[in-house]
Amino acid sequence: MRHVHTAKTETIGSRENGFARSSDGVLDIRLSNPACNRPGANPEQLVAIAWSASFASSLKHVADLRQIKLQADVRIYANVHLSSDDHGYVVGVCLDICLPGLDRETAFILIEAARLECPYCRATRGNIQAFYNLV
Repeated sequence: MRHVHTAKTETIGSRENGFARSSDGVLDIRLSNPACNRPGANPEQLVAIAWSASFASSLKHVADLRQIKLQADVRIYANVHLSSDDHGYVVGVCLDICLPGLDRETAFILIEAARLECPYCRATRGNIQAFYNLV
């Protein structure tokens, strides 16, 4: 295995009223619980952004390998759900994927290929419910 990148962050506090920042200073965010009215991002929003960006990169990569041109306005709408069951909290994800200019068959082929490549999909496969919809 070849190391590619390490993201370094520091979190002080929790989602209740914490702060998080990246070691390079690019991210500096206030955290909050979505159930309260305080300003700030919650962990589910951060996962949604990370997962959708990673999936978009994987889509571009698999399209490039197949010499399929993706339009610039590819969109991924990520929904990360926090639920609870008898054992505690459970995370689920749904990605709604918009691939303008592609026929449905080609789009489905790229989505399936990206699911096999995306690091977030691979890391969570079999661990959480994940849905990938073409919209």
